[in-house]
Amino acid sequence: MADKLTQLQDCLDQLSTQLYASLRYITTHHPTPSPSQSTATTAASPPSQPPPQNPHSPSRPDTPTTFSLSTKELAHDLVLKTQQIEYLVRTLPGIETSEVQQEARIKALEEELRVAERERREVVGVKEELVRRVEGVIGALGGGREEREVGVP
Repeated sequence: MADKLTQLQDCLDQLSTQLYASLRYITTHHPTPSPSQSTATTAASPPSQPPPQNPHSPSRPDTPTTFSLSTKELAHDLVLKTQQIEYLVRTLPGIETSEVQQEARIKALEEELRVAERERREVVGVKEELVRRVEGVIGALGGGREEREVGVP
């Protein structure tokens, strides 16, 4: 699992993608208003030309019911993603601790690390001593065997 900051960045990327997709859906699938819903045109205004067709937009917009349900679902998804982001922000380490507390914790951890490093060095020293002893025993046993194989008394 990724660390909290990576998860937060991934969620922010996903949120921006969802926002773009939602805006794209709204602009390409909105139902066109019926003549009774549109504003009344004045006699002085020239007849409006149909908007240019976008090659990426569907040939027919969604029905008002479908559009309404879809936008509610998109809004729900956006709310869930923002709640996920808020949760990740709340769970970041150090959010509820002061700078002084964080510095004290870092110093305590540094001391623990120094103690652990000292213990590790001691154990490595013991290990190296034991390896030397074992090599000496093996050398003594091996040296005696070599003398017998060569025929040296």
